[in-house]
Amino acid sequence: MPPIELPLLERDRELAALSAVIGELGSGRPAVVTVTGEPGLGQNDLLRWAAAYATDAGLRVLSAHATPAEHEVRYGVVAQLLAEENRALAPRLFLTDEQPGGLPGLNGLLNAVRDRPTLLVVRDTQWLDPASLRWLEALARRLPRAPVALLTSTTGTALTRPEWSVGTPLTGLATTIELALPPPTSGGTATAVLRAFGAPGDPAFTEALAEATRGIPAVVHDVLDRFARAGYSPRADRIDPLRALTAEVVGDHATRALSDLRDPAAVDALRALAVCGDLLDFPLVCTLAGPHSVSESRLRAALAASGLTTLRDGHPPVQDAVVRARVLEEMPAADRAELYARAAGLAQRVAADDQGIADLLLLARPVGDPWAVDTLRRGFTSALRGGRRDLAVAYLARALDEPLAAEDRARIEFQLASVEMVTAPTAAERRLGGLIRATRPGPGAGLRARATDLCLLGGDTRAARHALAGAIDSAPAAPEPRRGPTGAPAVPPEAEPASTPRTHLVPHRPYAGTPPGATGPDGRRSAAPDLPGTPRAHDAPRSPGPEAAGRPDTAGPDEDPAVAERHELTVLCRVASFLRHDDADLDVLPVPALPDAVHNPAVAGVWAWEHGVAGVHREEVRRLARSAFVPAATGRPLLVVPRLLGCRALLLTDDGDEAENHLGALLDESHRERAAISVAHILTVRAELHIRHGRPDAAARDLAAAQAELPLDRLHPLFLPYWLALSMITDLQNGHTERARETAARPLPPLAHESATTAQLLFARGVLARTDDEPHQAREHFRACGRWLLRHGCANPAVQPWRSLAAEAAHTLGDTEEAARLVHEEVRLARRWGAAAPLGRAQLSLAVVTEENRVENLRAAVTTLSAASARTAYTRAVIELAAAEREENERRTAVALGPAATVLPPVAPPPGPHVPSAVARPPRPRPAVLTGRRTAKAPGHDAAVWHGLTAVERETAALAAQGLGNREIATELAVTTRAVELRLSGVYRKLRIRGREELRALVQEAEGS
Repeated sequence: MPPIELPLLERDRELAALSAVIGELGSGRPAVVTVTGEPGLGQNDLLRWAAAYATDAGLRVLSAHATPAEHEVRYGVVAQLLAEENRALAPRLFLTDEQPGGLPGLNGLLNAVRDRPTLLVVRDTQWLDPASLRWLEALARRLPRAPVALLTSTTGTALTRPEWSVGTPLTGLATTIELALPPPTSGGTATAVLRAFGAPGDPAFTEALAEATRGIPAVVHDVLDRFARAGYSPRADRIDPLRALTAEVVGDHATRALSDLRDPAAVDALRALAVCGDLLDFPLVCTLAGPHSVSESRLRAALAASGLTTLRDGHPPVQDAVVRARVLEEMPAADRAELYARAAGLAQRVAADDQGIADLLLLARPVGDPWAVDTLRRGFTSALRGGRRDLAVAYLARALDEPLAAEDRARIEFQLASVEMVTAPTAAERRLGGLIRATRPGPGAGLRARATDLCLLGGDTRAARHALAGAIDSAPAAPEPRRGPTGAPAVPPEAEPASTPRTHLVPHRPYAGTPPGATGPDGRRSAAPDLPGTPRAHDAPRSPGPEAAGRPDTAGPDEDPAVAERHELTVLCRVASFLRHDDADLDVLPVPALPDAVHNPAVAGVWAWEHGVAGVHREEVRRLARSAFVPAATGRPLLVVPRLLGCRALLLTDDGDEAENHLGALLDESHRERAAISVAHILTVRAELHIRHGRPDAAARDLAAAQAELPLDRLHPLFLPYWLALSMITDLQNGHTERARETAARPLPPLAHESATTAQLLFARGVLARTDDEPHQAREHFRACGRWLLRHGCANPAVQPWRSLAAEAAHTLGDTEEAARLVHEEVRLARRWGAAAPLGRAQLSLAVVTEENRVENLRAAVTTLSAASARTAYTRAVIELAAAEREENERRTAVALGPAATVLPPVAPPPGPHVPSAVARPPRPRPAVLTGRRTAKAPGHDAAVWHGLTAVERETAALAAQGLGNREIATELAVTTRAVELRLSGVYRKLRIRGREELRALVQEAEGS
């Protein structure tokens, strides 16, 4: 198809002025017209139009075009002008010696124009050679005596401003006009699209075109021409191809302008501007370009005339990234890297912005000075603060190109891997693998363990075993003394009986089968030995006594960096095996047992978790979990994974407040270290804490923040079931059942089915089935959850109350025998563990599935749960007890039970994991608004739920249960708002509930009972 033709858009004023000048020239009136503007605004297009218009009017037209290539050619433009009139004169202009006052051909031209008015058109006068400039100035002095009009164009930043410009007395009586072209408006761009395609373009398309081309007519014309040739239409869905074409056109224009720029000083200055023009001012850029005899003002003019720079606050930066790339791509790679290095050094000496210097260093050769690494690390921090992880990774990767000490290089590698765990997990694992293999105990003690810890957070479970193998290979020859139950040295190794294994070196398969004393989903009690590395229920715990529990840095073998590192790698190896069993692989070592003596915080954290999931020694678990957060005396850094396990162990012991404090401190530490993957895992554990506390809104916020740090598509499959389970439970508790169903239906990668966290997802699916009133499916999910947990050695009902919920599902299906067996098993295990929340939930389920002593069991559940923070379970227990007491026509209420019945329990983290509160929470009733006074639709005054309340409190509570606000209640009862607040406070205190949510639940249950 032929090229599209676009008219001179938004140039009506200029066209009218040129028409008037040409008309007056026909009457013999001379004129001088200069068309100025930024490069590309169409100056030469106007001159071509004027030449054609004058020719049609019967005038003589002589044209010439000044170019950078002919800037040094004497009389180059004059020769072009006179070639048509006197072809023999043009060659002599280049051969004749310059004589003072000599203006060859000028008089002949003046004689020739007396008979026929003439229009002289000279384009791009900024490139005039000096001789032609003098010749044209002499012509301008003689214009009042000749019918000649001089029409010129310039970029407005000519190297030498002609003397015929406006404001000079040179032209005398001749008409002098300067037409400054303004940049086109968006309306002009829209008109260009309309003329090019015959139909208006989408507003988004037109806006994108104007932004990408900056409205420059020459660029707009070429872009629309290529766009139409490609067969596109001006629609909003074609913006991406439009931008790609615009980049090509801008690059081609820049290449042509570069080819016209012949001055070496201007080329060097342009390259320096392309490198650091946004960071340094122009005098410093000229310094970077090198010593030249060209003045700064002449360089400015030459660069502006090229059209490759724009004027911004007196500074001429290069237009955009495309032009920068075209300017620099002609340089050899070594010269370009050297220019960037010199620019970075100059910027550092003048104390420029750190981020800008770091950007220069990215493309520079190695500088070899310490300031370069420091600047790149500061740029790394700044980029992470701005959410630019890709740029942060590039900064630290560039820092590794500088000469570094071995310890500094290892630390930067570790810091880089912590970010790459989110952006490029495979690269991070390779980098950490190199650290694990290369690092040895020494000044950077703990780095190999920290690298392994980070690998576990990323899901690489094999790295821990390889690291442990390396630690054993580099271990000291002297054997480590074994510690007794109190932390004191035990029998020396050489005196140990042959039958006593060294527990820190004995391999085994942890968490296999059903723990001792526990009953599996099939109803059979396990007779297997106790969990390896876990003390028997009747034995003393294998950990320090109370006097050493708070001092994990007690003097011992862990003061040796090699021993401390081996212990840390041992516990990380056990965690890796817990997450994923891969004992079938032949290239990894079997999992060793935990060390007997707990002198290391990492060992204490994992000990606490293993004891906790087995459901034994709660007080010892609490002491060990606290020890996981006490720094060792050796100054070794604390690992993240053992502390996270310590926090989860505290959740099992009903110490949620303490766990929340530790999680907050750990979160602050991870934010300071810019470890996004650690932040994500910490937020996830805190979301579980919020779920146990009955705060689903806070859990939803933490889960959203965790996914912002580590999106689900970047999450390792081993952790995906845990995250999805928390999302499902949170959605169910927040009433987003459909969203929970979508999460449950999400397909999982094969590796996700090998993770211990699969039990969490099975439990969440069981809760969803329970919510959907599908007891068959719920029971199967809870059974599968139980099988998975028992396979991994988790017998503690505080981890997941799967037995009680499976028992309730079996009870619904009429299988009373299985229901009784499961619920009695959970009660027994919960009593052995001793925490209030799991025991109270088990007692509540016992009352639900068995009719015998139902009220007594409910009272026991209410009393037990009143000391826990599982507020949802407590509310359900109160409702069940109120209904049961009403059935027996008893006048007592659940709020009168227990010694602390008159005091609200403290708000503390509940120990239970995913409490299925969405099941127990009834839908909120809408307030019934009647004409006149509102009617309190609530249980009758004789209902058990109102016992203990005064008449005014009952009336106020009934209105609040309908959803009325305090001000509305005050209006209805003709009392003050403060009186309503006091009455409701008394209601909450007497009913032992926390607010309107639980009040509505009580009323709804009483209405349906």
